[in-house]
Amino acid sequence: MAASVKGKKCLVIGGGGFLGRHLCEVLLERGWIVQVFDIRKTFEDSRIQFFVGDLCKKEDLKPALEGVYCVFHCASPAPLSNNKALFYKVNYEGTLNIIETCKEVGIKRLILTSSASVVYEGHGIKNGKEDELPYAKKPLDYYTETKILQEKAVLSANSEDFLTVAIRPHGIFGPRDLSMVATAVDMARKGKTKYIIGDGKNVVDFTYVGNVVHGHILAAENLNPGSPICGKAYHITNAEPIFFWTFMTRLLTGLGYPAPSIHLPYTFLYIVALIMQFVAWALSPFTTITPTLTPMKVALAGTDHFYSSERAKNDMGYKPVFTLDQGLKLTIESSPHLRNENTEDKEKKS
Repeated sequence: MAASVKGKKCLVIGGGGFLGRHLCEVLLERGWIVQVFDIRKTFEDSRIQFFVGDLCKKEDLKPALEGVYCVFHCASPAPLSNNKALFYKVNYEGTLNIIETCKEVGIKRLILTSSASVVYEGHGIKNGKEDELPYAKKPLDYYTETKILQEKAVLSANSEDFLTVAIRPHGIFGPRDLSMVATAVDMARKGKTKYIIGDGKNVVDFTYVGNVVHGHILAAENLNPGSPICGKAYHITNAEPIFFWTFMTRLLTGLGYPAPSIHLPYTFLYIVALIMQFVAWALSPFTTITPTLTPMKVALAGTDHFYSSERAKNDMGYKPVFTLDQGLKLTIESSPHLRNENTEDKEKKS
């Protein structure tokens, strides 16, 4: 049963990021007292107490944990940064330090932002269920490898005195998104989004950030002794699977960019990506190369990967609060800085 948490104090680790900031805003609306811990302060809000520090250092983390009811752990490096050392430090070592420090100061609840990619190996997943999908034995990138280590650490730490749960969102997007939306626009501006990988019929989940936030808050409200969610992972999605390229077309055309239209063979591109990855690895002792095409990018754009949120619905009453249409509309309306300036010029002239 969900507990009343109004007036409770929480700490959002990584609260300065895309998801973290959205989470803070809704927590405040719901009556929580919100504190943020991050490597830097990225926004101003007089209602929030900010702590700046390194999550791998107990002396930095402890002051932020004083009197906290629960911790939301959203901190993670950008997946596209390709910084293996940072992935391991933040996602794994930092998480171990959070768990240990929480226990030392008596925090009893930890909600982790994980990822649906922890079960993905590049093969099609259709309506994937948590209890039917093992962790990926051959994850397609090192970021995912460290997210697997992270989730295992958090869920295995669950006990009668320390309750944990992992939220696995998939394909997050929304206002202020610096990852998927910003990357798509950057590629569009370089003329790289005219291509469709494969036949364009692969079905995937895209999840509006407001629904991901809703899943986190429901988890916090239900994370109590005896709850079925303790020690488990939950897929959180919009529950509206869509063709990958239909979604990208709607996003790009909504921002004034041309729709992808030229098909490229999936298998060929995947092999090219593998070769580029091998070359980057072979040259790594001498120089740093970051391939623009990776096996993970090709697989995500060309295979089915959508997941069931039924377990979250049954165990904590989750259902999306924003439709995909609403999410796209809000994202496009909030992103005038990402619009195609050439299109705007044409519209003004006409």
